[in-house]
Amino acid sequence: MKKKINCIILDDEPFAVKLIADYASKIPQLKVLYAGSDVFKSIEVLNTETVDLVFIDIQMPQLTGIELMDMFNQKHHFIITSAYSEYALDVFRFQVIDYLLKPITFNRFYQGVEKFIRWQDAFQSRETDNFLFVKADRKHYKIAIDDILYIESLKDYICIHTPSEKIMVLENMKDILDKLPQNSFIRIHRSYIIPKSKIKIIEGNMIRMLNGETLPIGETYRKLVSEWLG
Repeated sequence: MKKKINCIILDDEPFAVKLIADYASKIPQLKVLYAGSDVFKSIEVLNTETVDLVFIDIQMPQLTGIELMDMFNQKHHFIITSAYSEYALDVFRFQVIDYLLKPITFNRFYQGVEKFIRWQDAFQSRETDNFLFVKADRKHYKIAIDDILYIESLKDYICIHTPSEKIMVLENMKDILDKLPQNSFIRIHRSYIIPKSKIKIIEGNMIRMLNGETLPIGETYRKLVSEWLG
């Protein structure tokens, strides 16, 4: 039997909390750790329990859903439950699995949960792989994950730097990052993704790699690097 998916349901509408909790009770994989409208109780649970998935509304009086996601983006995944569609573009910079518009049907709720389960299965599969396949020059290259020194964005292409070659791939940074083991790589700049294991020194806004390359930390990514450093 697969491990249960620990989840939180947070919404300022009691009816919405009850409805989503009822939906969750019908899906055996879900285990609800908290369902309610108290943002600070949710924060307590997020800080003390292992939470895999958060069903969260955007507009709440104590703290908005966006503010809470900003606090926990690197640790948890979210499914938005909102009556307003205009936040859709804003929230996908977080680890948002799905965006459910109210009124939410059970079918639509189930689809969101299934999407998370598929993501989880794909991620666990990626974590066991020690290589990456990329397509370049009408060929498929098999690249050992341990051979990647860093990945550089060059307009519509990315360049994968390895000790023996540089491979140009028609790909974007977001998609290539999704294909890499999540815990092993970090994006430090709009133009650079690096393996954490190959960092030698972090000084100010620069990172020196084990191979001697020095790469900048972009302003947008400084917070992410700081959070990773603890």
